[in-house]
Amino acid sequence: MLYRNFGKTNELVSVLGFGCMRLPLIGSDPTNIDEEKAISMIRYAIDAGVNYVDTAYPYHGTGFTHGGASEPFVAKALKDGYRARVKLATKLPSWLIKTRADMDKYLNEQLARLETDSIDFYLVHSLNAGTWPVLKEAGISEFLDQAIKDGRIKYAGFSFHDQAGLFNEIVDYYDWSFCQIQYNYLDEDYQAGKAGLLYAASKGLGMVIMEPLRGGNITNLPAAAIAVLDQAEVKRTPAEWALRWVWNHPEVSVVLSGMSTMDQVVENVKVAQAAQAYSMTAKELGLIDEVKDIFEKRIKVNCTGCSYCMPCPAGINIPTSFTTYNDHWVFDGTPAAKQRYSLLTKMSAPASKCVECGKCESHCPQSIKIREELKNVTALFE
Repeated sequence: MLYRNFGKTNELVSVLGFGCMRLPLIGSDPTNIDEEKAISMIRYAIDAGVNYVDTAYPYHGTGFTHGGASEPFVAKALKDGYRARVKLATKLPSWLIKTRADMDKYLNEQLARLETDSIDFYLVHSLNAGTWPVLKEAGISEFLDQAIKDGRIKYAGFSFHDQAGLFNEIVDYYDWSFCQIQYNYLDEDYQAGKAGLLYAASKGLGMVIMEPLRGGNITNLPAAAIAVLDQAEVKRTPAEWALRWVWNHPEVSVVLSGMSTMDQVVENVKVAQAAQAYSMTAKELGLIDEVKDIFEKRIKVNCTGCSYCMPCPAGINIPTSFTTYNDHWVFDGTPAAKQRYSLLTKMSAPASKCVECGKCESHCPQSIKIREELKNVTALFE
C-alpha cells in the first residue's frame, strides 16, 4: 500500500480509503448490512494496508433525521484489534444542527455508536449555502475547538456540496486540518473542483476525495469510450483508469471508494499499490480527455447515486431511475435500460408518481432539478 502525507496533520494515510456507504446488503433494506461479507471486505482492506475508514451518521439508513446502520456496523468491523490499525472518520450531521448543544449531542452519540473514545478525523458533513450560516451562528468553531481540546476528536474537517465561491470562504473561516470534496475526471470543474483542490491544499489541508468513480457511473463505459482507452499501451479496467486519474494529482491525500463487493476491494487495493502522483503519461491523460468528451455529450442527469434524495415520499427510487435514464443515452439506446426500468417499477413507484413536493431537491448535493428530470424519465420509459 502507498501512503501520503495528510496535509498539516503530518499523519500518513493510505491512498485508498474504505467508504462505508455502499456496503453489501441482505435484501433491499439499506439498514440490513450483510455483516459477514462486509467485515471480511473491510478487514481484507486493512490487512492490505488501508488505514482510513470513513462513515457518517446517516449512512445505511432510511432517512436523514436519525442514525443509520453504518456507524454501529463499523464498530463491529473494527473489533479484534482493527480499530488501533486505522484512522476512523465520521461526520457531524450538519442539517440537524440548530444549537451548540446539538453538536455535542450528536458527537457523543456517534462516539457511543462507534464504540470509541475518540474519532481521528471528524468532518462537518455536507456543507452548503443552507447549512453553513446556521452552523456559524450556532458556534461550530467553538465546538470543534472544545472537542479537540477534550480529546473526543483529533482533527477537524468538512465535506462540501456546493459552489466554488462558498468553498473558499469555508476553507478560510476555520483552522481546518482537512476537507473532503467530490472529484473525478468528469467533475474536474464541478463544485469545488480542481480550483478548490489546489486552493485547500495550498492552505495545508489534507485532501480527501469522494465519488472518484462518480457513484460507479464511470466504470460502465460505452463502446466508444472503451475503444478510446484500448489505444493505450497499458490495458486497464475503467475503474482503474478513473482511480489512477485522481491519484495522479499530488494534492490528493486519500481517495474514498464505496466498495460493495470483495472483487471491488481486491481490484482497488491492487490499483492503489501503484498509485503514484504524476505516473500517467501525456498520452494516457489525453485518452481520458477523449472519454470525458464522450460522456459529457451523452449524460443527461448529473446524478452520482449518493441517495441523499431518498427516501422519496411517493416511493420513487430516484437514483436508480436516473441511472437507468442515463444508461439509455450513454449506451446507445440499449434495450436493457427500458427492461431495467420496467423491473424497477415492480419494486418501487414509477417516476410518473412524483407529487412534486421538492423534498428531494433540498437534499441533492448536485442541485439537480429532480422534479423536472423525473418528467423526462416518464416521457422516455412510460
